[in-house]
Amino acid sequence: MSVGPSRMDAMTSFDPARYLPDDLLARIRERAVVHDRENTFPHDDLDELREAGYLGILVPTELGGAGLSLAEASLLQQRLAGAAPATALAVNMHLVWTGVAKVLSDRGLDDLAFVQRGAAAGEVFAFGISEAGNDLVLFGSDTEARPDGRGGYTFTGTKIFTSLSPVWDHLGVHGLDETSPEGPRMVFAFLDRSDDVVARDDWDTLGMRGTQSRTTELRGAHAPADRVIRRVVPGPQPDPLVFGIFAVFEILLASVYTGIARRAIDLAVEAATSRRSKKTGTTYANDPDIRWRVADMALAYDALPPQLASLASDVDTLVDHGARWFTLLSGVKYRAVAMAKEVVDDAVLVGGGSAYFSRHELSRLYRDVLAGMFHPSDSESAHSTAATAWLGPVTD
Repeated sequence: MSVGPSRMDAMTSFDPARYLPDDLLARIRERAVVHDRENTFPHDDLDELREAGYLGILVPTELGGAGLSLAEASLLQQRLAGAAPATALAVNMHLVWTGVAKVLSDRGLDDLAFVQRGAAAGEVFAFGISEAGNDLVLFGSDTEARPDGRGGYTFTGTKIFTSLSPVWDHLGVHGLDETSPEGPRMVFAFLDRSDDVVARDDWDTLGMRGTQSRTTELRGAHAPADRVIRRVVPGPQPDPLVFGIFAVFEILLASVYTGIARRAIDLAVEAATSRRSKKTGTTYANDPDIRWRVADMALAYDALPPQLASLASDVDTLVDHGARWFTLLSGVKYRAVAMAKEVVDDAVLVGGGSAYFSRHELSRLYRDVLAGMFHPSDSESAHSTAATAWLGPVTD
């Protein structure tokens, strides 16, 4: 895959510190300890990120945003995740919708212009797609979408892992309309907060506690016609909205876990260069086994940032990978999560016994990184997609 001058210029001239300065990251990192311990949402993080214009990084400048590319947003999310994985993962779900809006507008579709305007004004958009037991994810739903006769829909069902639960202004959801005369249709729409959208206070998890990704009950929640953005046939199909959700979701997820891995390596290096061996009298950075372990971590990590930059740039520049897109996107998410978990495992070993204490940052990263296996595409789905791409569908 060639890298043209415009891509290279973007990758070399972009300065993530302009949008996430060191002092802001230091405050976010310091608060991450508290939110993990107390199982609370990082309101202060969101307030500071909103003030810095972070919610609008993917919004065009003419609409009040920063006009960044998906590739640049990927770098920023890696940087934010190194300070506070839960904050980065929570904000990710907002950035997914602004990223989808960008994917559509880049292709001449203004369906989500209201998302762009809202994000630039500081409004928070959340992602209400996941459902318990629904391995079809975007391609099917157990939520009922019932037409209201005026172009709008009411939604009844239960969504899980709804990040940003305490703070979102608008919730992007999908549901199945089985009343349509032309056959079942998947309906994608946005809901505002109301008494018909109920978030359970049930987020008490092993890691990523600050995301507050609570279960959300939709009890006939209404989306008016101007907030219904798609009615599509269930199952895989090439609608730009479905592609945009899948592409941005997978790339930004992979970015968060890649950022976790980078932070784990930094902490491992810090431990190896500061801890001294009683046996040798020198730092563990001179121990051949430790050196091999840190090198192995770095070799695994180094593969991911270029992959993310390349795939994100391909989305930005409208490269057409056809049916291969789903393999490429699910693959980069799978590799990022698998790599990050292995890197954090090794970093804990390099850190020594102190890393086992819950107060140690590596202990938190160890718990946070486990969440990656639950996000779509999971290991089974990624392997199934790749097998179908290379071998074709299973035959009798």
